[in-house]
Amino acid sequence: MLSIIKRILGQMKNDKRSLGLLLFAPLLILTLLFFILGDSNYIPQIAVYDMNEKFVAELENHATVILETEKPEAADYLEANDVDALIWADSAGTHIELLEKNSKSVAALEAIQDTTQALQPTQNELIVDYVYETAGDNQLDSLSYVFLGVISFFFVFILSGMSFVRERFGQTLERMLMTPIRRVDVIGGYTLGYGLLAAVQSVVIILYAVYVLQLQVEGSVALCTFVMILMAFSAVSVGALVSIFANNELQLVQFIPVIIIPQIFFSGLIPIDTIPFGMGNLCYLTPIYYGCTALEMIMIQGKGVVEIWPWLAGSVVFIGVLFLANVTALKKYRRL
Repeated sequence: MLSIIKRILGQMKNDKRSLGLLLFAPLLILTLLFFILGDSNYIPQIAVYDMNEKFVAELENHATVILETEKPEAADYLEANDVDALIWADSAGTHIELLEKNSKSVAALEAIQDTTQALQPTQNELIVDYVYETAGDNQLDSLSYVFLGVISFFFVFILSGMSFVRERFGQTLERMLMTPIRRVDVIGGYTLGYGLLAAVQSVVIILYAVYVLQLQVEGSVALCTFVMILMAFSAVSVGALVSIFANNELQLVQFIPVIIIPQIFFSGLIPIDTIPFGMGNLCYLTPIYYGCTALEMIMIQGKGVVEIWPWLAGSVVFIGVLFLANVTALKKYRRL
């Protein structure tokens, strides 16, 4: 038994990459969690219409208050402005309009509740309405776009990455590069081949989620499928690029804490503009952000191509950049 222990420790000592991922990948994740979730002092922005001055003065102790002289249309106003809630009162009670259920709307509700309790503990009930309210009462409905995007991306990344590793160490790729075939054709063939398989997976996932699990989709199911296919091609390209730095399948799996987990934080699980220290801007460097944001706009908000085209364009640009990176990385296997 002692000899086995020595052999394993000796192997790990010589495998600097595995040792580094074992020791430092958890530290990276914990550091990201600290920066992203550690600062919970988010100050909500609340628009107020026709509320008394005493209420407004107290609310300013809990939130940033924006005074409106005319009652705006809630849906258009909340979408067009960086505002978390719109509040006004009438004979029925105090009305609160929020865009959707997330941590920002929770912070806005807490600020309003603290204000009403401080001033009028016996006030009429708060009437809360959401512009985009999921039909289901469970978390899966409200976060379906996150789970669909992350699950699809994760499995395609694993499939394509491991397949590329096997191609390299099975000498298939090396033999292919000994022929006159161009690097662009090699990467294009692999990307389209695995991408088509991943596209089939995306179709199956969407159809199962919508028609079997009955997940809510306010917009087009076909458009959701198209976004998922774009995410699948991104995952294939990421898997191919990461496989360059892996000497076996195990090392590829070890890259998951570095490549996949950080992207989950930018998938919509946490509102981007509540992430402190400006780290929310890192979302633009992650393909999952573009895909999951587009899925959210389709599934929860019922948006169409006109509204989501910037995120579609971002996904396409990401695929193109990763394709060029893979072509460049392939030079290490071929003397030009």
